[in-house]
Amino acid sequence: MKLTGAQVLIKSLELCGVEVVFGLPGGAILPVYDPIIESPIRHVLVRHEQGAGHAAQGYAQVTGKPGVIIVTSGPAATNIVTPLCDAFIDSVPLVAITGQVALSNIGTDAFQECDTVGITRSVTKHNELITDPSDIPRLVREAFHIATTGRPGPVLLDLPKDISNLEMEWDDSIEAGWNDPILLPGYKPVTEPSAEDIAAAVELIRAAERPVIYAGGGLLKAHASDALADFVELTGIHVVTTLMARGVFPDDHEKCLGMPGMHGNYTAITAFQQTDLLIGLGARFDDRVTGNPEFFAPDAKVIHVDIDAAEHGKVRKPEVAILGDAKRAVLLMTEALRTTGLGDIDRTPWNSTVSGWQEQFPLGYDQSDSGFPLKPQFVLEQLRDNSPRDTIVVSGVGQHQMWASQFWHFNHPYTWVNSGGLGTMGFAVPAAVGAKVGQPDATVWAVDGDGCFQMTGQELITASTEKIPVKICILNNAYLGMVRQWQELFYEERYSEVYLSPDVPDYVLWAESMGCVGIRVDKAEEVNAAIELANSINDRPVVIDFRVDEFEKVYPMVPAGGSNDVVILGPEGDAEAAKSGVAPS
Repeated sequence: MKLTGAQVLIKSLELCGVEVVFGLPGGAILPVYDPIIESPIRHVLVRHEQGAGHAAQGYAQVTGKPGVIIVTSGPAATNIVTPLCDAFIDSVPLVAITGQVALSNIGTDAFQECDTVGITRSVTKHNELITDPSDIPRLVREAFHIATTGRPGPVLLDLPKDISNLEMEWDDSIEAGWNDPILLPGYKPVTEPSAEDIAAAVELIRAAERPVIYAGGGLLKAHASDALADFVELTGIHVVTTLMARGVFPDDHEKCLGMPGMHGNYTAITAFQQTDLLIGLGARFDDRVTGNPEFFAPDAKVIHVDIDAAEHGKVRKPEVAILGDAKRAVLLMTEALRTTGLGDIDRTPWNSTVSGWQEQFPLGYDQSDSGFPLKPQFVLEQLRDNSPRDTIVVSGVGQHQMWASQFWHFNHPYTWVNSGGLGTMGFAVPAAVGAKVGQPDATVWAVDGDGCFQMTGQELITASTEKIPVKICILNNAYLGMVRQWQELFYEERYSEVYLSPDVPDYVLWAESMGCVGIRVDKAEEVNAAIELANSINDRPVVIDFRVDEFEKVYPMVPAGGSNDVVILGPEGDAEAAKSGVAPS
């Protein structure tokens, strides 16, 4: 039968198992929107294309399925560059379909024309301009294959309007061969680690006196939570979970040390500094973890497991580089250690040392008995303790992101969604919408700052009209808080362009105007009642404006560009941080 390119595209998405897409129509993509009417695919109409991209990311992070975006050409395509870049750095599988002007108009500066393929080349795993409708089935299959295999990431297909309207012959052979192997010369991700590398890693593990597991987000992409748990159960090695790996190993496990890095906890940071063997699993030695690489884990040998060969030696040269799927590597190391035995190294002194750090340097804050000013950490603890244990927490970027990672207890994988590598403000609200679409039976809380919220808060309209009952916690300190913290420490309290009005906008009225429930909280004694009310409402989104201490800072803190041996535990260390003279980048 004859189908238009647009019809073929939607049929191809259906055959790939797509259940939901996030998008916004426009001229060049209009032919594609017509067959969506008859398709079983759910379309979530966002209010800005950037929101579509972040919603697709949230969906992908909690389901493991690729998020799908459909937008038009020109400004719509450029509006998804930020989420594409975000997904590229954080290894989130996305498939983006962008409209394009007709082939004959490309290069003429036609209305809403831009070089989408050129613009997005550096922020996608692969992208392609479609020039023949008969190529669409193959290119869609390849897009999903590339996005979800190897190191996951975004793929973009740019579809000219005339190609959408051209017809092609759709026959039964296309559908019959849909699940045939996909052969792409030059694209052959290595998933099976070599036996020699596994053996070399096992020998280092057996000989280590102070080993630490550096668990990265790649473990979640590899669905390796159970494999990691078995490995730790066998070896007794402590686990440090990066910002992107929170939940891959339970925070309430005695061997979990929490988050490392610039705003990690003292034990996690110091365990890295004093380890003699760093077992990196799906982590990329990010600068927020290592600080100055010259001083990072100075006495450690390194095992680095990663499915992307480009990560090996990029920041730290490993003694053993294991190329392959992180889950397979962990399973093979576990199997080998069961065969060879764990060795005769006594790690009791190391375990005792680590326990001592945990007891001596816990996370803390000071909430006054009067309940004012309201501390953001207190809000998050109450939110954590009064929400289901498997609540999905979606964060924006800034101080609130760090407090959420520090004070929430992540005991389940795929319950923490945030923008890690790119650090995209405005991520939380649309990503929470996507997460709730992906896991409709889960409680989804977005933890946002007032600065972040103002960037993409219009997506509450999407949540309201599409009946997606997300819950939003705004930690409103009337500042771009993290920037203000840096200016206070490193710029002699010269607060340049960081103050935001605590009263404009009125977040309660904002929420109500968009069909949500709005609540305002000023004191600690009001927190629990507001949370209980929010958790009881499941027929519409809820926004709570928590008016928190405007000058609260995130601790611990490792000044950027320095050594992780210098950990500022609280305000008493501010002078030492300022003395470093290195402003965070």
